[in-house]
Amino acid sequence: MKKIRNLLSIGLTIVLAGTLLAGCGSSSSKTSETSGELNLFNWTEYLPKTVIQEFEKKYNIKVNYTTYSSNEEMLAKIQAGGGQYDVAVASDYMVDIMKKQNLIETLDKDKVSNLKNIGSQFKNLSFDPGNKYTVPYLWGDAVIVVNTKKFPDANITSYSDLWDSKYKNSIVALNDERALVGIALKKLGYSLNETDPKKLQQAEDELTKLRPNIKLFDSDSPKTSLINGEASVGYVWGAEAYLAEQQNKDLKTFFPKEGMYLWQDNFVIPKDAKNKENAEKFINFILDPKVSAEISKAYPYANPNVQAQKLIDPNVLSNTTLYPDAEQQKIGEHLKDVGDASKTFDDIWTKFKQ
Repeated sequence: MKKIRNLLSIGLTIVLAGTLLAGCGSSSSKTSETSGELNLFNWTEYLPKTVIQEFEKKYNIKVNYTTYSSNEEMLAKIQAGGGQYDVAVASDYMVDIMKKQNLIETLDKDKVSNLKNIGSQFKNLSFDPGNKYTVPYLWGDAVIVVNTKKFPDANITSYSDLWDSKYKNSIVALNDERALVGIALKKLGYSLNETDPKKLQQAEDELTKLRPNIKLFDSDSPKTSLINGEASVGYVWGAEAYLAEQQNKDLKTFFPKEGMYLWQDNFVIPKDAKNKENAEKFINFILDPKVSAEISKAYPYANPNVQAQKLIDPNVLSNTTLYPDAEQQKIGEHLKDVGDASKTFDDIWTKFKQ
């Protein structure tokens, strides 16, 4: 879902380039007879350039890379039609919306054989039974992180703790409509996917009370303000919290008792894609264990590729900020399409951001 700027990007670029050019299997050093282009639509800073370059080299396919900053922005561009994109990355609830609007193609699974590398718990989910339309890419959560030097008595156990007046003008929050409305709903004991108008009004009232505590909104690189001290509290993506903690040892992650917002990003092929065969080649390439592991080294979101996990540092895999444990996953919740209530979410968000 999510975008991340690696603080060690220069060093990792060298490592990634060396690793990938060494090969994603013995065939990677060879150029395929395939040619053409691929129009890729993805979150910002969510795929290393070296991976794109290796794909281009292997298949002689030129990748045109376009980015967006929210699921809603991506949806609007694809709704505009014209077959301008061949592959896009959509979060769980957005897949459901795109299916209902007939915006995505079915997959030829025979051409995405590396789907077998994805763990069973990440396949056949409610938004796409049988993975007819989607292939899992990365997954993760949203967590609360606090600078314990600034707030040594911090012991956040609930979303409600973020409303404490001591955090006035201290929080960096995700610039994400469903995430922020979601924490207000969770505070009230409701689902992230609540649609009852009265309960949504209560959530709006709660967000009004939270607004003075929020210093800035940032989904692209919220770790930056946590590292430099501009913000002392964050409601951010788990991978951003992890990277921030590597640079600022005063930061500590907390997991609210109400359960975390969990997400899974997936590859989809938009309707009328002009290069569907190249899209399936690309998706299959990304699912190669070596390629997938290198992506996680650059952008350490949780990886659903069980073969790639064998190539990832065990200390990373055991870090619960990145890979929530079984209990956290059990009480966590994924977003779903809220149908007509999405207009209410939009209105709440617009007022909240003013």
